Amino acid sequence: LDRPTEAEQQTLNYRHTAELTAFIREREPAGITVSVGGEIGEVGGRDSTVADLDAFMTGYQAALRALGGSLPGISKISVQTGTTHGGVALPDGTLAEVKLNLAALAELSARARRQYGLGGVVQHGASTLPEAAFDQLAARNAVEVHLATAFTTLIFEQLPEDLRQEMDTYLLDYHADERKPGQTDQQFLHATRKKGFGPFKARCWDLPPECRDAIGAALEARFMLLFDRLGVAGNRALVARYITPTPVAKPLPLALQGALAGAAPVDE
Repeated sequence: LDRPTEAEQQTLNYRHTAELTAFIREREPAGITVSVGGEIGEVGGRDSTVADLDAFMTGYQAALRALGGSLPGISKISVQTGTTHGGVALPDGTLAEVKLNLAALAELSARARRQYGLGGVVQHGASTLPEAAFDQLAARNAVEVHLATAFTTLIFEQLPEDLRQEMDTYLLDYHADERKPGQTDQQFLHATRKKGFGPFKARCWDLPPECRDAIGAALEARFMLLFDRLGVAGNRALVARYITPTPVAKPLPLALQGALAGAAPVDE
């Protein structure tokens, strides 16, 4: 981004995006067009502009034509409009208020749709946005909203206290090299918490039923709210008009075939 023009700033980006698009098109199942997305802004950096979008798309379309003639291109574009992956944790672990640039989001989405035939823009780092903001995302034609950190945090908060403490201790001991200067324990744990689930996967699988039920109920309530605010409900007919499910037969991995061969039969 320190290069003088938008075209130069986006050159490596659109070139590699075109290469990856062609790679996917060569390998996707027959009858299926995989939805591929690009990205023009660094999340947590300066806000994206229409000039960034134009520079990327002009270069990308030319690069894709050179690789494969009329290959289908990307269908969505991720932009930066003021958010940060996972939010910005304050020293006490609470999260800073997000200043979302809704005007830029609307302008970029309109340009992506009208000029380049994309579905619209993708909003990264939305986990810490206030609930009222999700209505605004839908109104400005955001076609995808990233919320992984919100679900990670929600699940973590429902885990037994002893397991949460073990996961935090693990992160403090084994990921200390990722700690940024001046970070408090709470800031560091917020940024690395997603890495605590892997080493404790078996413990999470074996949670008592009441704990699993609490996690399920919390996730269901959150999804219901999000689906309502993002305007998901009532769109089944619209999806059916444009999307035709295509069955894809995929053989079981050999290891799983062997495991099932020795298993007891299951009644249908």
